[in-house]
Order: sequence, then C-alpha cells, then structure tokens
Amino acid sequence: MRQSSINIEVLLDADRVPEQISWNATDTTADAARKAKAMMLAFWDGTDKTAMRIDLWTKDMMVDEMADFFYQTFMTMAETYHRATQDQALVSDMKQFAKDFYAKFREQQLKANKA
Repeated sequence: MRQSSINIEVLLDADRVPEQISWNATDTTADAARKAKAMMLAFWDGTDKTAMRIDLWTKDMMVDEMADFFYQTFMTMAETYHRATQDQALVSDMKQFAKDFYAKFREQQLKANKA
C-alpha cells in the first residue's frame, strides 16, 4: 500500500486571522509549497454521519475572488457528485445553482459599481 501526504501551513496574525496559506503534497511535481488565498477542506465522519470542515481565507482575499472560488467549488462538487452517483438530474440542478449564484453576484457588483 502506498501513502501520500498533503501538508497545509497557515500563518496567523496576532488576532489569529490567516495572513498566508501554503500547501504541498508528496505526489506533486511542484518543487516548493504553493500559496493559496483560501481553502475549504471537508471530511466525512461515517460513524457520526457528519461533515467536519475547515474553511479559511486570508486578509487579502477579495470579494470577487471569493465569488469565483465558490462558483468553481460548486461546479467541481457537482462533477464529483456525478462521478460518485451518476445522478445527472441532481448534478444539473447543482450546476444551475452555481450559475445562478454567480450571475446574482455579478449583478450585485454591477449595481454597487453604478452607485
């Protein structure tokens, strides 16, 4: 059996707010740790039937970047669900939600920029 590791480091300020997130993995071709402005990590506890999550973002994560991050996460979650279940109807609903979410965000941004 083969083992692989993913390492995540979070640099916090004095108020424990993330300033920097970096990660690396044993199965990557990257020579150095990669930086990220945000992360979402979820584990499924089969015994308790609960999701355990870590959601972090740095101070310099912009709102438009967060919207992009969520849109892409919703879309990849839909693809993952499709691979696991082959339930195209629910996958289509999830992707439509992601598109509606992003369209509403863009609409709000346009209104805010006009004001």
